[in-house]
Amino acid sequence: MKLVIILSKTFFFYVAITMLYRMMGKREIGQLKVVDLVVSMFIADIVAMGIENYDESILFSICPVILLVILQVVTAKLSLKYVKVRNIVDGEPSVIINRGKINFKEMLRQRYNLDDLLVELRSKGIKSIEEVDYAILEISGRLSVFSKDNETEGYPLPVILNGKIDSDVLIQIDKDEEWLNKTLKDEGYVLDDIFYGFYKDDEIFLIKNEHMK
Repeated sequence: MKLVIILSKTFFFYVAITMLYRMMGKREIGQLKVVDLVVSMFIADIVAMGIENYDESILFSICPVILLVILQVVTAKLSLKYVKVRNIVDGEPSVIINRGKINFKEMLRQRYNLDDLLVELRSKGIKSIEEVDYAILEISGRLSVFSKDNETEGYPLPVILNGKIDSDVLIQIDKDEEWLNKTLKDEGYVLDDIFYGFYKDDEIFLIKNEHMK
C-alpha cells in the first residue's frame, strides 16, 4: 500500500511540476537566473519531502509549490515592466573588458578573477586579452566576447531600456544625456516613447513602445 501511495504521488508531482514549469516560461537550463534557480531548488525539496511523507496529503506539498510558481511569475512580470525590479532580481550585465582595457574594479565587484577571465577567453578561441575589444559578463554568468577583428562591424550597445537611460553605456560611447535627449527630440520622440535604443556605428537605433503591443 505504501508503495502504491509513493508511486501515485510521484506520478502526480511529475505531471503537476511539468505543467507549472511551462507556466514559468521557456528558458535553457544554462540561462537560469538566480530567482529561477532558487525556485527550482525549493520545489525539488518540497516535492521530495511530499513523496517521502506518504501519509500526508498532497495539498501540504502542492500548495507551497503553487505559491512559489505564482511568486516567480509575478516577479518575472514586474521585471519586464520595471527596470529597477529587474536589476534587483536579475542583476545587470558587467563590462569586464571595455575597448581592450580590463575593468579591474568591475571584476572585483563581481568577484570575477583573472583566471576565470582567461579560461573563458580560451574556451572561445581567444589566445590573448589583446585580441578582445569588449567582454561582457551576462546576468546568466556567461561571458560574451567581441574580438577586435570584428570591431569594424560595430557592437550594439544598449542606451535605452524600457524608457530608462543606461548612463554607463553613455560613458562608454563618450556621450551624455543632453546629446541623447537632443537626438530623441530630432527624431520626434521623448524618452518614455522608447522601449529599446542601441548605439552602433556612430548611430542610434530606436524601437518604440508600440512595437511591443
